[in-house]
Order: sequence, then structure tokens, then C-alpha cells
Amino acid sequence: MIDVAALYVDERGPYPKLANVDCWGEARDAMTYEGPLPVVSHPPCGAYGSLRHMRVPRRDRLDDSACGPRAVEQVRAFGGVLEQPARSKLWEVCGIPEPGAGDDAFGGFSIQVDQCEWGHVARKRTWLYIVRVPRSLLENPPFPRRAPTHWVSGGRSLVRNGSGGIVPPGIKVCSAQQRRRTPPLFAAYLIRLAQGAT
Repeated sequence: MIDVAALYVDERGPYPKLANVDCWGEARDAMTYEGPLPVVSHPPCGAYGSLRHMRVPRRDRLDDSACGPRAVEQVRAFGGVLEQPARSKLWEVCGIPEPGAGDDAFGGFSIQVDQCEWGHVARKRTWLYIVRVPRSLLENPPFPRRAPTHWVSGGRSLVRNGSGGIVPPGIKVCSAQQRRRTPPLFAAYLIRLAQGAT
């Protein structure tokens, strides 16, 4: 029985392999999702993330910056979880409480997690906006304080405006595909959270 909708997800990623999940990837228009299932939402972060200065809009598709606000509407309407890079400007644009700021009028709150602790190769700090899910369902990561083998961005010296930081010796820089990748254990965790939406 399908009990969660995974929106704005990569069809080659972990969500299609999970049971009881209705996946909305590039072949389907997740912006048209109208419920009733709770959601796990991964809207494109290009317009809102800290690497937005590197964003190159593709000419073969529409501007995806509207997906973020629509995803916030969807998670507020149906409950579940929205995922974005830490310090995403989507929080400011949509009035989402930052981690530690308490609940909002929609029964939502935010936390920060490190995807490395769920198996990502990099310390990928992530904000989750969790709506109508009891805090008692939050879980500790399977690999607490796990050391990364890769860096999300940067170079051997500071890059323009200091963004990206310095990559420590012995650490590789993630490819674009690695940056986008969601660890299977993290995807399964987000699905479990969404299943608990009331």
C-alpha cells in the first residue's frame, strides 16, 4: 500500500527502490501533486542553496525556482518532510522557522542534520522542515560523528568571496552527481518520518 509521496526526486536515486512510495521525478510534474499522502520533498536547491552563485539555468527546461515555494505549500498541506541544504534561502522566502526556533503555525519545525552520518561521502549539512510529525519519531543517525572522505565544494585555497572554504589535505571534492546524491539510509529515514505525519 502506497503511504508516502516522494516529490522532486531522481528516478535513479534511492526512492524508487523503497516500498510504499509514490515517486514524482522529472518525468512527472511534482508541482501538480495535490495529495492526499504525506510527502518527502526534495525541491531543486539551485536557486536557494549556498552554491546558488554556481547555478547555470538549463535552456531545455523551465526555471525551477518556483518548485521550492510550491514544495513548502505541499508539505504544509499534507504533512511530511522537506529537505534542503543548510542555510537555504527558501526558509527566509517562505517564513520557515530555522533549526531551534520552535514550531510554526502549520505544526512545522526545522532541524539540521549531517548526511555523512547516514552514509554520504561528504559532510553535507542539511535542513529538514518537518510538518505534523511528532518529535518522538526523530532518530539518531546510524553513523554518528562519521568522518567525511569528500568535501562538497571549494579548492585547495579560498575561492572567490571565501565561499566553499579550504579542502583539507587527503579529502576529495565531490562531483556534481555526488553532491546531489541522497544516501539510501537517509531516504528511508525521511520516509519513516513522513509516514508518521498526522
